[in-house]
Amino acid sequence: MTTVSIIGNGNMGTAIGGIVTAGGNNVEFIGRDADAAINGDIVVLAVGYPAVADVIAAHGDKLAGKVVVDITNPLNFETFDSLVVPADGSAAAVIAEALPASSVLKAFNTNFAATLAGNTVGGNAATTVHIAGDSADAKALLGSVLQAGGVASVDAGALARARELEAIGFLQLTLAVQEKIGWNAGFALIK
Repeated sequence: MTTVSIIGNGNMGTAIGGIVTAGGNNVEFIGRDADAAINGDIVVLAVGYPAVADVIAAHGDKLAGKVVVDITNPLNFETFDSLVVPADGSAAAVIAEALPASSVLKAFNTNFAATLAGNTVGGNAATTVHIAGDSADAKALLGSVLQAGGVASVDAGALARARELEAIGFLQLTLAVQEKIGWNAGFALIK
């Protein structure tokens, strides 16, 4: 049994927690309590990108040796017209640099909470979580938790692929904000 710690208290954290418990694994919700113990083998950063630095400052030492999952889309929330990380980098790369003793993965940023909770994209296609990272073991652990919870995943490659996942997430979010798609829609991976 795997324990997943979720830092944050929004819809995405709730949806991810639902998948974890549906698969018979344990979930603990940390919120943003800097004094909270973090017992999970996997720690999901279910916060917006602007809050990540504060989370790392508060919990960085407790994340050593853990699989840390970055779900953020680092977009400029004032203009919704650009990402706020270098074009050749990603939020996940920034997080990995700040947490060298953790196995950082990029996942869930191309999914909306409704597509995770309902396990469908647009009501038609099964939800698939794309996982990028440099640790095969970390990706396999997260993939096994997702599979147990009834959600498909795909190994999207090395952590360097996070920048492409963030570009997809950026496009999907801007389409939803402009009401061109619903929050239960998005991009689906059809195998």
